[in-house]
Amino acid sequence: MLKKIIIAIDGPAGSGKSTAAKNIAEKLGFTYLDTGAMYRAITFLALQKGIADDVNSVIELARKISLKLKFENGITRVFVDGIEVTEEIRKPEINSKVSDISKIPEVRAEMVKIQKRMGSEGNIIAEGRDVTTVVFPDADFKIFMTATLEERVRRRFKEFQEKNVQISFDEVKANLQMRDEIDSNRTVSPLKKADDALEFDNSKIGIEEELNILLDKIEEIRKKV
Repeated sequence: MLKKIIIAIDGPAGSGKSTAAKNIAEKLGFTYLDTGAMYRAITFLALQKGIADDVNSVIELARKISLKLKFENGITRVFVDGIEVTEEIRKPEINSKVSDISKIPEVRAEMVKIQKRMGSEGNIIAEGRDVTTVVFPDADFKIFMTATLEERVRRRFKEFQEKNVQISFDEVKANLQMRDEIDSNRTVSPLKKADDALEFDNSKIGIEEELNILLDKIEEIRKKV
């Protein structure tokens, strides 16, 4: 029997890391951990309670929040205090605030505790901004997923169009640029490539080709551990 492993994927918004992680999880029967959904969930609740700009209140919220993720039929269903918020956490207003919430050190500390607990049993694929550097620094396989800004904007804009969300291409671009700036320059757990991570630019690669390439590399890793 192959040893249980941890696969970690980091990358900026719109880089395709969620799609890659979901596809790999489905193909290998692994647990899929969408760490970004956890930060989105806290952001959603903080905005709902009107405390998003009160750092101390957000920290207290992070310490008390009950978060559950269920990966079913290719979709990560997110529950906050027993209520499903899967659709709500993907709205533009959440995109505009999530980087500010997620850069709070105490919030990240609480989320990392939960994430490490989820990964303790292995055969998990986690994706986010700091899973290769902070959450699972000893992961068996690390990937830094990237794509050009224009390609990332195109993907995110298409997602919004499919959901009939009224937002312009330029607004999506500005939002991604802002998130890149905040995520890459925050003091705690900034978005960066781990020294031992595979950098994977999928700007011009189709989803199926990408999956096959990554599965081949994972198979190589599994044979070595």
